[in-house]
Amino acid sequence: AALTDRLRSQVSAALKEGRVAPTELCQRCLALIKSTKFLNAYITVAEETALKQAEESEERYKRGQPLGILDGIPIAVKDNFNTAGIETTCASNMLKGYISPYNATVVQKLLDQGAVLLGKTNLDEFAMGSGSTDGVFGPVRNPWSYSKQYKEKCVPKSHSEDEDSDWVITGGSSGGSAAAVSSFTCFAALGSDTGGSTRNPAAHCGVVGLKPTYGLISRHGLIPLVNSMDVPGILTRCVDDAAVLLGSLAGHDPKDSTTIQDDFKPFELPNLTDISKLSIGIPKEYNAPGLSSEILALWSKAANLFKNAGAKVVEVSLPHTRYSIVCYHVLCTAEVASNMARFDGLEYGHRSDTKDSTESMYAATRREGFNDVVRGRILSGNYFLLKQNYEKYFVKAQKVRRLIANDFVKVFRSGVDILLTPTTLSDAAPYTEFIQEDNRTRSAQDDILTQAANMAGLPAINIPTALSERGLPVGLQFIGRSFQEKQLLTVAKWFEKQVQFPVIQLEEVKRHDSGVFQHQKSASFS
Repeated sequence: AALTDRLRSQVSAALKEGRVAPTELCQRCLALIKSTKFLNAYITVAEETALKQAEESEERYKRGQPLGILDGIPIAVKDNFNTAGIETTCASNMLKGYISPYNATVVQKLLDQGAVLLGKTNLDEFAMGSGSTDGVFGPVRNPWSYSKQYKEKCVPKSHSEDEDSDWVITGGSSGGSAAAVSSFTCFAALGSDTGGSTRNPAAHCGVVGLKPTYGLISRHGLIPLVNSMDVPGILTRCVDDAAVLLGSLAGHDPKDSTTIQDDFKPFELPNLTDISKLSIGIPKEYNAPGLSSEILALWSKAANLFKNAGAKVVEVSLPHTRYSIVCYHVLCTAEVASNMARFDGLEYGHRSDTKDSTESMYAATRREGFNDVVRGRILSGNYFLLKQNYEKYFVKAQKVRRLIANDFVKVFRSGVDILLTPTTLSDAAPYTEFIQEDNRTRSAQDDILTQAANMAGLPAINIPTALSERGLPVGLQFIGRSFQEKQLLTVAKWFEKQVQFPVIQLEEVKRHDSGVFQHQKSASFS
């Protein structure tokens, strides 16, 4: 039952009181990783390192000197964060075998507080995608595909096809991290969020996914996709745990000039009882083409929940939202083209055996190292950055980005505290259906409700809200004011308490690991 407890009030307390040992907790998680290997959530499992860290944590507890709430807590990290001594691949042939000489700042902060690093999680290659299906290590399977809730609603085509074709995607690109948290193999995981890559899989996997304000958490050591939008994301099983992780990770980093200069003061979330002074904005533009009637109804129900509890609920307009996905595509590919230039086969990563010339070696290395998706984005970005296209596409997109950001500023200045929107257009798609469309088309559809928050640099969080008619998780998104994470998370916690999202019942794993899922509380450590 310890695997499904809350961090601060339950697991951390249990560790302090000696009711559970860090090594026991670590071994239990490692056993679960093995029994859920079919999910393909992890690329690398650092078993030896994790057990050593757990033993060190145990010694600290015995001395009565734990480093904090996170001491002895098993966590996972998306495989686009550098980790010293552990392979960092970005799910690409380009970085297969690459071992970083240093830790990303966020990883180092977790280790400094005694967290136990179980391993590196799967993703779309270089985090380019919205399904976690395009990495070189294969697609990630959504744990809910094997849940009792889904199995009861799902009618398989035939018994033989059931295992192979009826599973659904996790969303992406942080699908491995979301699946790891959802399947109880760790208590929290790091993702990255450029256009929704933490919130999207969080919605599909029924977990909390937080994208903090741009600059609140250091990007140093996060292999960049889009420098001006990338943010380390946090995936947990409840809002309180997300607040604990945020308090551990946020603050100035001298190695990242885009981080805030002020120190960040960690906070505990209050229990809201009176929301009468709260103003919730419902952006009409988020009723986007393709939004399922099921999610629309859930969105409306959530708005009424706030209204009936005394909050002011108002419809607002973000008029430039309809241009945001096109604007995002231009800016994203332009920065991708620039960032991917570092992978040339000279300093690290894959290097082609071609010896004809330096230029041919560059070309062959990049052809062999990158998949079609990455190469396609590089080509698009270089096209937008051509001298004759620069003003027409890149500069214009930057201007539109400013208009999008200003829309949010105006809405928040009008008195709105929090925006409530859907996170995704529908519940998770079956893998066989998802791969019918190309990556660019799917990403344009799946990022439509999330990427505007990245372009404006605002904090946003997915809260698992209900199960769809198919027995799959559906989430809603809350967007807050810049650097007002406490207010955002406080409101999200209130909403989480009202909706009482059900705990996943993993039938498939019960056979391997009976007893782990009997405890029906929200799974977390705070």
